[in-house]
Amino acid sequence: MKFLNFTAGAGLLLGTLLLAQPSWAQDHAQHSHAHGPASAAEAQELTSGEVRRIDMGTRKITIRHGEIQHLDMPPMTMVFTAADPALLAGVRVGDAIWFVAQQEQGRLMVTRIERAP
Repeated sequence: MKFLNFTAGAGLLLGTLLLAQPSWAQDHAQHSHAHGPASAAEAQELTSGEVRRIDMGTRKITIRHGEIQHLDMPPMTMVFTAADPALLAGVRVGDAIWFVAQQEQGRLMVTRIERAP
């Protein structure tokens, strides 16, 4: 009888753990920043910045920017790669801009740039 109680208790515990696991996984996925933004809306979040340097040959742009929330990045000055070289043609050093940055294949990419009014 003790063996039967042990088996039933173990089964109940295992069942509880299996049922709880999907909610833990979902909760964990919502808080994880290791795999990029949680939604397409976050990925399109505009960040303010100022163009500090442009290198058309390497498609690099240095931006002094505000906080990039969806990348969990504080304000700083850093180099990004332009996803399309045409993005760099519309801006000059010193321009105030709004931009979208995303992590793609291990690189920080600018996918959209607009001159600030």
